[in-house]
Amino acid sequence: MDAMAVQVVFVHGIRTSATMWRTQVAYLEQRGTPAIAVDLPGHGTRRGEDFTLDGAFATIDAAVREAATRGPVLLVGHSMGGLLSIEYVGREEEPPPVAAFVAASCTSIPRGVGLAAYRFLARRFDSLPDRGLGLTNRVLDRTLPPETRPDFGAGGYAFDAQDTALASLSVLDLLAALRRIEVPLWFINGQWDQLRVNEKLFSSIAKDAELIVVPRTTHLVTAMRPRVFNALLEVALTTIETSTC
Repeated sequence: MDAMAVQVVFVHGIRTSATMWRTQVAYLEQRGTPAIAVDLPGHGTRRGEDFTLDGAFATIDAAVREAATRGPVLLVGHSMGGLLSIEYVGREEEPPPVAAFVAASCTSIPRGVGLAAYRFLARRFDSLPDRGLGLTNRVLDRTLPPETRPDFGAGGYAFDAQDTALASLSVLDLLAALRRIEVPLWFINGQWDQLRVNEKLFSSIAKDAELIVVPRTTHLVTAMRPRVFNALLEVALTTIETSTC
């Protein structure tokens, strides 16, 4: 394998885990592209740990810097993972070694009434006898294809970390971070994604950003339309590979 092959780092969304990326990792393995999906604090293999922003950024940074020793890095984040990755790639100090960035289902500023409403609903679900797992499973059974449905919750659900993680997102200065991002950036949203509200603002601020909306798809664009998402990853990978030839 080429020593300078593009390396892909995946960052999952809230409550889920690295297993949500299994279809993408398998696709990249067939392509010959190395990939790693991390578990953030309090999620997946790290349930039981406290979620903190510092811990989340340290997790992303460690994976990116380790991957960067082998080649240029494509960072891919979904939902909360995308929001954290925006802040990480656009941090004010020395930019991290990221060659390109895919931000899926995360074009919304997590503050104010919207965040408060999301936290309220999450707490109501969490108060149910099964912590809302039955309803979650019914929705996923009806919306996700067989190829991704088992993977989405295979790492368990981070119920205990959810509210802390949501609250912590309010301190992110995403607009400032977006202005500092100078690598190719793709925002990928589902047509029916509730977090599309600031997509035009986000894509207008980032210097080299492209907005792609996938038809007939919800917030779970990576799992609901995996072949389409993999094709969009191919666009990002080809962009990096062409620029490094």
